[in-house]
Amino acid sequence: MSAREALLRELRAHVADRRVLDALARVPREEFVTRSDRRSAYANRALPIACGQTISQPLVVGRMCEVLELRPTDRVLEVGTGSGYHAAVLAQLAAHVWTVETHADLSHGAAAALERAGVENVTLVVGDGSAGLPDEAPFDAICVTTAAPPDALPPLEAQLAKGGRLVAPVAGAGEERLVLSRSESSGIVRSELEPVRFVPLVMPG
Repeated sequence: MSAREALLRELRAHVADRRVLDALARVPREEFVTRSDRRSAYANRALPIACGQTISQPLVVGRMCEVLELRPTDRVLEVGTGSGYHAAVLAQLAAHVWTVETHADLSHGAAAALERAGVENVTLVVGDGSAGLPDEAPFDAICVTTAAPPDALPPLEAQLAKGGRLVAPVAGAGEERLVLSRSESSGIVRSELEPVRFVPLVMPG
């Protein structure tokens, strides 16, 4: 059994959505890790990349994609491009992904990795991800891939289409938890999910 097959077998115990598992299977994670970590590309753990950031654990990527309930016609915003791996998985499940990264070097590296992986439906933007992308809103789904304080959510939730979903790791009292926001007729409805650990969101100072 290959390392990729072993990882997918492990993920099946935690991710029920077959489309998400297929998306994870299609993305070559080795294209998004550093050269020195290629042997560990299919380990189910976060790995360091440039600028003090990480490529997320595959299980967390799978769970975030699953709770977003993505459809093939969805327009998706990702806050925090990082290596580009999470955007590549989102791109397998949606029509188009816009991804924002504050570090230009990371964005350029992600662009190269996405090209190597054959992913074409991703637009990369260098800028302040905490502001979202108002010019491209509304989005059917928003995925925040860095730990955000609770007050970072409203500006992003405001860019959701009706029925849109946002998932983010939110820093709270002593821990981070995935939070799912839904834009419903009555307003934004949030629910807390499992605990996670992410690098912090870079906020403008």
